[in-house]
Amino acid sequence: MRDLDIAEVARRSGVAASTLRFYEAKGLIASVGRRGLRRLFDPGVLERLALISLGRAAGFSLDEIARVFAPGGRVRIDRRMLADKAEELDGTIRKLSALREGLRHAAACPAPSHLECPRFRRLLGLAAAGTSRRRKTPPSRPSRTRPAAGKRPGQHRP
Repeated sequence: MRDLDIAEVARRSGVAASTLRFYEAKGLIASVGRRGLRRLFDPGVLERLALISLGRAAGFSLDEIARVFAPGGRVRIDRRMLADKAEELDGTIRKLSALREGLRHAAACPAPSHLECPRFRRLLGLAAAGTSRRRKTPPSRPSRTRPAAGKRPGQHRP
């Protein structure tokens, strides 16, 4: 099969050309050349993009996904990482299922006020507990788009 230009890869994969360029800059995919100003990709990039899409859908970061790709284009999937993510997803599913059932109950609850419903009060308590746990984590620092004056990229202020 012939090499595909970036527009064809974008069309076949459903991934925007800007995202393809971003993935290339991150080292997740590599172009094999150019036709004029357009990047060319080996047809195997479509399978690689499918793996990236699957990883993103499962909640893996791009850095975690990058570790799946071994030198030479081979795929090296860490089974422990998959098992850990599956456990994490199980927890998320349990929480979301409980939330769904609580919302369904609240929608049909015959109590005059939701605040009079013991089940709804439990749902509120769980939501409050989740909120207080999230607040214990310090807020992340905003990333800089440009280095500070007199600093090179990669240097940080003390």
